[in-house]
Amino acid sequence: MKARPISSGRAAGPALVSPAPISFYGGVEATTGVVIERGHPLCGRCVAGQVLVFPAGKGSTVGSYVLYGLARNGVAPAALVVGEAETIVATGAILADIPCVDRVALDGFRDGEALEVDADRGEVRRA
Repeated sequence: MKARPISSGRAAGPALVSPAPISFYGGVEATTGVVIERGHPLCGRCVAGQVLVFPAGKGSTVGSYVLYGLARNGVAPAALVVGEAETIVATGAILADIPCVDRVALDGFRDGEALEVDADRGEVRRA
């Protein structure tokens, strides 16, 4: 499926699908990659090495630096597939060198399914 490229690169991995927006600042632990936001559908799950599929980011601009911290700590998502990547997510993906695309219809993605993200070409494929 076609998407808008945000941060270049290619990656593959299992999908980790969230029906709810994600706050990286205060919502994801930067040293472990575990979602810690109470009540979030992904609470307790780890984003490391996953193709993180979510509708949007939310919260503080510090979230961009949390994405960077995830990459520095080796626990970043392999790629980001976002319904609408606002400035926080876009900046974080670029800083962290995480392939990222948006403007993708998210319904139909399933947890654990193998995805390939080619942010250079603006494509998401089921592997």
